[in-house]
Amino acid sequence: MTKILIVDDHESMRDSLTAAFEDIEGFEVVGGISSAAFATAYCARLCPDLVMMDVCTENGASGLEATRLICESYPDIKVIVMTAFDEISYAPRAREAGAHAFVYKSRSLGFFIEVAKDVLAGESYFPEPKAVPVPEGEAPLTAREMEVLRLLCRHMTSREIAEELFISENTVKYHKANMLAKTGFSKTVELAFHMISNGWINPLY
Repeated sequence: MTKILIVDDHESMRDSLTAAFEDIEGFEVVGGISSAAFATAYCARLCPDLVMMDVCTENGASGLEATRLICESYPDIKVIVMTAFDEISYAPRAREAGAHAFVYKSRSLGFFIEVAKDVLAGESYFPEPKAVPVPEGEAPLTAREMEVLRLLCRHMTSREIAEELFISENTVKYHKANMLAKTGFSKTVELAFHMISNGWINPLY
C-alpha cells in the first residue's frame, strides 16, 4: 500500500485529492495538513511514500522550504509540488529543492494520479519553464538573473542580495543592468512592480 501525505491549506483540495487517490487500488492517504511548517514532523510520524506539497500554505509556511527539508531528511520520500499560481519561479525552485515533480492545480485530478504513479516508478515531471517576456531578439533572463529579480521583488537591497547569493554588489548591479536591457524597463523598481502585479513572482513565497 502506497501511503500519501497531502499538504494544502484548502480543505476542498485535500478532500479532492484524498478521494481521487483512495479510489485507486494500492493508495492510502494517511494524513492531510494545512501548513507546510508541520510537514517534516508528519513525515517522521506517518512515514509516507509520497507527499503532495502545496507551495503556499497556512500562516505563510513555504512548501518549497518544506520540500527541501523533507528531501534532505527523508530521501526515500517522493515529493510532488503543486500550485494554483502562474508563478514563473516556483517550478525551477521546486526542482532545486529536490522535488520529483511539479504540477499546476489547473490540471485534472486524473493527471495528478498519473504523475504520482510515474514518480513512484522512478520518473519525474516538470512543465516547460516559463520565462519573463522580453522584446523580440533579446535573450531570456538567465537563472541567476531570475534569482536576483526574485529577491528584488522582496524589496532587498543590492547589498542584501549579494549576501544572500554569496556574490559581490558589483555582480548584482551587473545582473540588474542586464535585466533592464533585456526587458526594456528603465528602473529595477518598475520591473519588480511589473512582475508582482502580473502574478509572475510572488515575493511572499
